[in-house]
Amino acid sequence: MSFRDLRNFTEMMRALGYPRLISMENFHTPNFMLVSEVLLWLVKRYEPQSDIPGDVETEQDRVFFIKAVAQFMATKAHIKLNTKKLYQADGHAVKELLKVTSVLYGAMNTQGGDRADLPEEDSTKFKFDLGSKIADLKAARQLASEITSKGAVLYDLLGKEVELREARTESIGRPLEINEAEKVMKIAINSVLEEVQKTKDMLNNVALDEANLEAKIEKRKLELERSQKRLQTLQSVRPAFMDEYEKIEEQLQKQYSTYLEKFRNLTYMEQLLDDHRRTEQEMFEEAANMLRLIQNRLKEEEQHLLKSGSNDDSDIEIQEDEGSDSERDLQITRHRISTETLLPGRVGTRIVGSMQGGDTEEDDDSGDSEIDLDEDEDEEEEDDLEDDSMEISPGKSSLRVRKPEPLEQSDNDF
Repeated sequence: MSFRDLRNFTEMMRALGYPRLISMENFHTPNFMLVSEVLLWLVKRYEPQSDIPGDVETEQDRVFFIKAVAQFMATKAHIKLNTKKLYQADGHAVKELLKVTSVLYGAMNTQGGDRADLPEEDSTKFKFDLGSKIADLKAARQLASEITSKGAVLYDLLGKEVELREARTESIGRPLEINEAEKVMKIAINSVLEEVQKTKDMLNNVALDEANLEAKIEKRKLELERSQKRLQTLQSVRPAFMDEYEKIEEQLQKQYSTYLEKFRNLTYMEQLLDDHRRTEQEMFEEAANMLRLIQNRLKEEEQHLLKSGSNDDSDIEIQEDEGSDSERDLQITRHRISTETLLPGRVGTRIVGSMQGGDTEEDDDSGDSEIDLDEDEDEEEEDDLEDDSMEISPGKSSLRVRKPEPLEQSDNDF
């Protein structure tokens, strides 16, 4: 079914005066009631005195109705209708209905054209419709090509006529031999008899094959019944291992639940461990930053002390002794601050040491100077009290602190 055919059918039915409005959507699905109504109306329009039963309730009535309409159109209007397509009652039936409607529509147009006025005929006489002649033009081209091909073949055959004429006259002038004709006829009769015998054998073989197939079908039916009975017995019997299977399945369910719980706990503990490590790392970084700040502050104090102590060079021995003591105290306080910042929260652990790698000769000399200074102070206490008029205060002491000498580079640092 094409959109053009459906459109033409609806327009023709409207022009013929069909009382019901036919839509293009009516034939997308089978609609036998509409098709039967249209067929009955077309038959009545073609011959009002026709008596075709319109009962289409049952399947037999529908078949009888379609056959009657097709026979009527074939005998009265010489229109051949396809009954199968009419019975489908969908878009394929529109093409068959279009055959009848086109005849009635053409008759109506010719009748209306005869009644038209003469001036209108004169005005439309010289109009040429090229669209209706396209099919004729294609047919003319096809016929022209066939004529040329047939003419070429005929020319070739006529070229061989000289040779064929002699053979034809020779065969015609030769007398007919009855014996040869009889032999040919016998050979043809024998071949026909052989073909008949082969056909009979094939029919007999068909009967035998049918019997064999029936026997096989019966055998398969028996096997099917036996298999069904066996299946029923197997379904009714409970296997011996089903109890154990159910127990194992319950245990597996419990194990799976415990596994899920442990896996969840392990994941939670790993998350807590990661958080703890992250906090420790942050605390370590903060402690390192504090230690760096303290070191910078101590360096600034050392530089300030060095600048303030560079002006006093008179009391070298006392300054060296006091400088060694102050340097040692400074190193002890520095190391104590670094350990307290690196290990916050640990109570009772105290590490004593110096910032330098080992003892030097200057430290030993400073220790000896301390011992000598104590002995001199015991012997000459009275003289020193009179001579020394300087007062040394801890806030205003001019101490010269020596910078720690850098350690020697070696491969045993680590």
